[in-house]
Amino acid sequence: MERLTIQVGGYAVNCTILSQGSKAWIVDPGSEGERIIALLAKNSLEPQGILLTHAHFDHITGTAALQKRFPSIPVYVGMPDTVMFGHPFNQMPGEYPSIGTPANIHDASELTICEVIKTPGHTPGGVCYYFPGDNLLLSGDTLFAGSVGRTDFPGGSMAELVDSLRRLMELPDDTLVIPGHGGFTSIGAERRTNPYIA
Repeated sequence: MERLTIQVGGYAVNCTILSQGSKAWIVDPGSEGERIIALLAKNSLEPQGILLTHAHFDHITGTAALQKRFPSIPVYVGMPDTVMFGHPFNQMPGEYPSIGTPANIHDASELTICEVIKTPGHTPGGVCYYFPGDNLLLSGDTLFAGSVGRTDFPGGSMAELVDSLRRLMELPDDTLVIPGHGGFTSIGAERRTNPYIA
């Protein structure tokens, strides 16, 4: 699996484009949809799906441009998070307007290209995408380098986040972690040094 990670939007979300041959999957297109579309075209990639780690506005807003350009592209998300789409609290007018409910929504657990790990805590429907053959985890805002996602937003739960982190710590130490924001890390590094885990 080839990968390209760019930071998009004012909240600098790590948007990752994963590809095999000409097929591509876009993880957390939080903003700058046209820039993502240009990268797909530059690399001759045909998007097969949009994978959302959760449905906070800074991770989903680019979905609108992608679905306008590719109307049949499915969106995968943890189903408890679907209530956030179009909610007035889940937007920031300007760069992050409400996109409403995307078309063609699917439960993230239906994906077959990776293992989908349910990781509620930051949001009720948070998920992480694990690619064991590539030693790769896309952790969204569940796990950061040296930190974890906030739980003080509506639907957040520290108890659930702690359980989710325990599940992630079962992965191999050499698993590369691409979080929703900030620098990359590894499961081993977080196991040893993350104060919320150690």
